[in-house]
Amino acid sequence: MSHQNLESLRNRVDELNLEILRLINERAEVVEEIGQVKEKQGVNRFDPLRERHMLDLIKENNKGPLSQGTVNHLFKEIFKTALKLQENNQKKKLLVSRKSKPEDTIVTVNGEPIGEGLPSFVFGPCAVESYEQTEAVAAAVAGKGLKLMRGGAYKPRTSPYDFQGLGLEGLKILKDVGQKHGLGIISEIVTPSHLDEALEYVDVIQIGARNMQNFELLKAAGETNKPVLLKRGLAATIDEFIHAAEYIMSKGNDQIILCERGIRTYEKATRNTLDISAVPILKQETHLPVFVDVVHSTGRRDLLLPCAKAAIAIGADGVMAEVHPDPAVALSDSQQQMDIPTFDKFYDSLQVFMKQYELKA
Repeated sequence: MSHQNLESLRNRVDELNLEILRLINERAEVVEEIGQVKEKQGVNRFDPLRERHMLDLIKENNKGPLSQGTVNHLFKEIFKTALKLQENNQKKKLLVSRKSKPEDTIVTVNGEPIGEGLPSFVFGPCAVESYEQTEAVAAAVAGKGLKLMRGGAYKPRTSPYDFQGLGLEGLKILKDVGQKHGLGIISEIVTPSHLDEALEYVDVIQIGARNMQNFELLKAAGETNKPVLLKRGLAATIDEFIHAAEYIMSKGNDQIILCERGIRTYEKATRNTLDISAVPILKQETHLPVFVDVVHSTGRRDLLLPCAKAAIAIGADGVMAEVHPDPAVALSDSQQQMDIPTFDKFYDSLQVFMKQYELKA
């Protein structure tokens, strides 16, 4: 009898397990519906007051033998799983998500396909200071057969007393030297009001780290037909970075390049901390090409080459760095810009590295 009773009890446990499984999945389906309603209403998915109400209701009806602490732990895990389910469902709907578009997005600028497999390179001065300075860098960049150049016309700076850029005059200089040397121009735009006048002069709109969550600027850039290079914010999570790109794409512009440029941490050895792991995460989570800015992430000329190699090795679609004819007299970020001879050595070393890397692969 005892053996039969044991089997009967085990069978009952199996039945209860299946019933619990059915109820948990049924609850998950209801939670998904709640998530859809919240999304339409623009309501935050996590509601601590609602969770407290559910736990109080469970406590009032808990007759044991499980302790209330154990019951709370079990149901909190169920609640967390439900919240995660809502988050995953939302990610599936993101336009930038790999789940929405499995194939890679290729952004073509000045005949250069970005995101097709081979890394692209973007070099240029931190700030446009004069025609002669910008033209010297453009000649060096074009001399290597490259097709893209960066340069700052509008410079958002930490101090209001620092050089803020030449503005529209800087954009005109960039366009002139770009046309002279056959280079596509990437330059930062800092306000929606500057966007219309800038479209005539740039091939790619750059949105800098300090403007990553300038939502009006993101939406305005999304309404243009120009590619956008979006930099990660100084302290932005990857999820926040992805949602910033979603703002642009939600307005119809899918030509977006993400750029990891280092994040602020407690470390002082470098200007910022290069989150190199962001590259494969972004490439897995989104279908967009990913660049690495090795200058703003390190702030040190001696680290540019190893960090550029790391970016290429981990799968970045492009590398950005700054070049100035005479960094010692640069009006911004003098300590991190390469002079032209250093730039020549830097680029030659990258070419050697890529050949070795291809052989090993």
